[in-house]
Amino acid sequence: MRAALLHAVGDDKLDIRDDFTLAPVGPTDVRVKIKATGVCHSDLSVLSGVLPMPLPVIPGHEGAGEVVEVGEHVTSVQPGDHVIINWTPACGSCPNCVVGQPFLCMTYVMESFSLARFRFGGETPAFGMAGCGTWAEEIVVPWQGAIKVDPEVPYEVAALIGCGITTGVGAAINTAKVRPGSTVAVIGCGGVGLSVIQGARVSGATTILAVDPLESKHTLAKKVGATDACTPDQLMEVIGSLTGGQGFDYGFEVVGKSASIMSAWQATRRGGDVIVVGAGAMDDIVPLSAFSLLFEGKNLLSSLYGGSDVRRDFPFFANLWKAGKLDLESMISSRIRLGDLNDAVAALRGGEVLRQIVVFD
Repeated sequence: MRAALLHAVGDDKLDIRDDFTLAPVGPTDVRVKIKATGVCHSDLSVLSGVLPMPLPVIPGHEGAGEVVEVGEHVTSVQPGDHVIINWTPACGSCPNCVVGQPFLCMTYVMESFSLARFRFGGETPAFGMAGCGTWAEEIVVPWQGAIKVDPEVPYEVAALIGCGITTGVGAAINTAKVRPGSTVAVIGCGGVGLSVIQGARVSGATTILAVDPLESKHTLAKKVGATDACTPDQLMEVIGSLTGGQGFDYGFEVVGKSASIMSAWQATRRGGDVIVVGAGAMDDIVPLSAFSLLFEGKNLLSSLYGGSDVRRDFPFFANLWKAGKLDLESMISSRIRLGDLNDAVAALRGGEVLRQIVVFD
């Protein structure tokens, strides 16, 4: 089996090899043949060490495929089903699951740091990113990590729903609960930022500002729903022209940097909501004063995985796409092969591309 392996943080190249094997399918596991997987900034964060993972690791977490084997206790899917990979499987019984926050479940996340489901070079163990490792031809996940999807949804579209769409659209719909007629600023217009823009559009926001230093991204941002666009150095001027200096009802940060969190804070009106969507580093401290936190009356919210219950939201987002409410095809920069992943990672580091999708035969 082929897969792309990261031996150590900071390696210049992924080791793309064909001698991988999978651990046997357990009674509550599902084996999935990956058909499409995205190249996401979170994958880049694993390569750089911003998101810590056990090593060696097969990156990839945004994927979709076909079920080829299930454990004896699995009833949710069967061989032949099309599924989207859920990189945060919910156990259903921990305190977060019980109170309706399955996106915060840590049961299988913690297990992924000790359970190596891959072997290479004979018996050398390898881990999968977030317990997945979708930059491989096949993976084994808990049954909660394989969510059935309508087979009419193309694998490339289903893969996007597995992370970028759920994270971004979910941040607007589930976390912020954007109201019709409201104003929204989105800092960062990569794949997730564009998804936030689409979620705000679907929710009925009337002013949606896309903020990104690359003007090449402004046109696409407007295509998928932004009403206006600017570079970060123009933000304060645009706050004046679009909101009369009051600020936006919602400010989304989709970069994962303290500086852009502060930009979202400054762009949001008093009493508005600031939503952190980007995955940042543990040592990147946000310099908010206690005075501002209280007297500006803003709500600082985190949105992990779009605050989603994927059993509900994966089919919901797929139906929005089928109804023409989400433009997912425009977000795919290119379709590539597994052997092209080193070039794809280099392009992602360059900042110009959105979602490159690895397509498997």
